[in-house]
Formats: sequence, structure tokens, C-alpha cells
Amino acid sequence: MKKTILIPGGAGYIGSNTAYLMYKLGYKVIIVDNLFHGQSFNHSWAEFIKADFTDNEVLKNIFSKNKIDAVMHFAALIEVGESVKRPRDFYNNNVIKTIKLLNCMVDHGVKKIVFSSSCAVYGNPVKIPLDEDNPYNPISPYGKNKLCIEFALKDYADAYDLQYVSLRYFNAAGANIKERLGEQHNPETHIIPLMLRAIKNNKIFKIFGTNYKTEDGTCVRDYIHVKDLAQAHVLALKYLDNGGKSNFFNLGSEAGYSVKQMIQAAQKICNKEMKIEICDRRPGDVDILIADSSKIKKVLGWIPKYSDLDFILQTAWEWEQKKIL
Repeated sequence: MKKTILIPGGAGYIGSNTAYLMYKLGYKVIIVDNLFHGQSFNHSWAEFIKADFTDNEVLKNIFSKNKIDAVMHFAALIEVGESVKRPRDFYNNNVIKTIKLLNCMVDHGVKKIVFSSSCAVYGNPVKIPLDEDNPYNPISPYGKNKLCIEFALKDYADAYDLQYVSLRYFNAAGANIKERLGEQHNPETHIIPLMLRAIKNNKIFKIFGTNYKTEDGTCVRDYIHVKDLAQAHVLALKYLDNGGKSNFFNLGSEAGYSVKQMIQAAQKICNKEMKIEICDRRPGDVDILIADSSKIKKVLGWIPKYSDLDFILQTAWEWEQKKIL
């Protein structure tokens, strides 16, 4: 009998890539997504339900009609700057609704969850590369949202025998061209699609701040291909299925690139220069975020295969050009 996995937010960027891998492993995949980010989902390999992921009737129906073996939770508001402007919306969606989901899992005896967390839980890191021993000091409501849920997961694990893995992403990027899975945010906020669209449409690309404590003054980030992220979720669930203790892991490529370096790399891939505008820094952005992913490599055996920067940009550029939907 097929195992069944529930994936809130599974029509999103990272969720859809992970959902596809779970389908390939033989799982029955149930996706609940309200398509908040303006994306489409036209894939026959999953049961898709367009709804809020904490709709009581929807969840009751799912849990009563299916034996849910595990949950992979991706449904969240993700824009750091917007979280500073609209903390009410972010706490409601990312914290309150996730607690409701956890309660529903407990009520129906579902014991395993893989949670989509973020390196934003650390704030400005004490050391680089950033490992899991760095203290928590989130500087944005978004980072605080994720940390709230990590604390809740620990408490629920202690009280209700829940097993969890929390994956702290760095910057997801790239596309899975063959399976028609890529970024579809509207409005778009991620740097790579914004750069590529600026090049493609001869528009201005905005650099938010040139006074960071970095070599060229622009902030530095760690970019990881979405297919590598998806594979980490598969390994996380396998780890829990094999009796692994609840845990948390950083998930990045362990390489850092500044905004200016990303611009140069994108222009090289596209063979075209982009127009640049220098703007003020955005609230909530930190100087440098580069992962130390040695823990997940050691414990889960995760090996990134697709996170070379040129490959990331090439797949993202091909996605942007073809507008594969």
C-alpha cells in the first residue's frame, strides 16, 4: 500500500520540486495550497486541493479519508522586508496557522513532519561559515516566525511524541526544466529571477545597499539549487522513518556571492549587461550569510549535485526565457 504525504504549500517553488520527488519515490502526494504567490499548478502526479492549509473542513476531510504518514510543510509568507512592514500577516500565517496544523496532526496521530525553516533564525551570524551552533538572533519578523515554530516543534516533540526535522535554507535558486518546475512568485522578490527579468526586458535592476560590511559593499548570500533542496527533504523523511531523533540542519552550498558578483555572473550567462540603480538598504537584511552544511552531510548523507552557480543561473535563465508554466 502506498504511503501518503501531505504537503501544505506544495504548489510553491521548493514545495513542488519536493512533491515531485516524493511522487517518484512512490508516495501518494496530497498538496494543499491557496496559490497565494500567483503560481499555477498543472501536474497530474499529485492530488491538488486549492485551499488555505488550515481550512478545518479541508484538513478534516484529508485526515479522515487518508492515512497520512508524514507532513512536509512549506506554506509560508517569505519576504523578509515585507515581514517588517506587515508583521501581523506574517505571524498569523507563519506561526498561528502552523500551530493549527501541528494540532491537527496531533489530533489525528500523525507523528512526522519536515519543516521548511530558514537561516534567518540566526540574524547576523557570529562566525562565517554559519553552523548550527551560532546563537539565535533573528532581526526580522520572518526569522522570528521560523524560530517560533522550531521552538514549538521541540515542545510538541517532547509532549506528543512528534518527530521532526527542521531544514534551515539559505537562498533557493535555479529550476527543474524537464519537469516544468521553477519560480513563479507574483510579485517576484528573489534576486536571480529579478536580475534575469531585468536583462530580458531591458529594465532596471535595483541594488539595495552598497554599505554592507563586505568586500564590495553589497550583501553576500549562499545560493543552493532547488533540486538539491528537494533531495534534502527526501533524506530528512528517510532519516525519521529510520528512527532518527528530531533534529535541525543548515542547508546551503557553502559558497557566498555578493550582489555585484551575482550581477557579473548573470550578465555572463545571458551575454548582456543590465541597467543598475543603487537604492537604500532594506530593513531586515544582514551582511553575510554562508552556510556550513557539514552536519546535514554527515548525518543525512546529503550531497549537493546541482549548486554550481553557473548551472543555477543557466537553469533559471532557461526557465525565464521559455516561461514554462
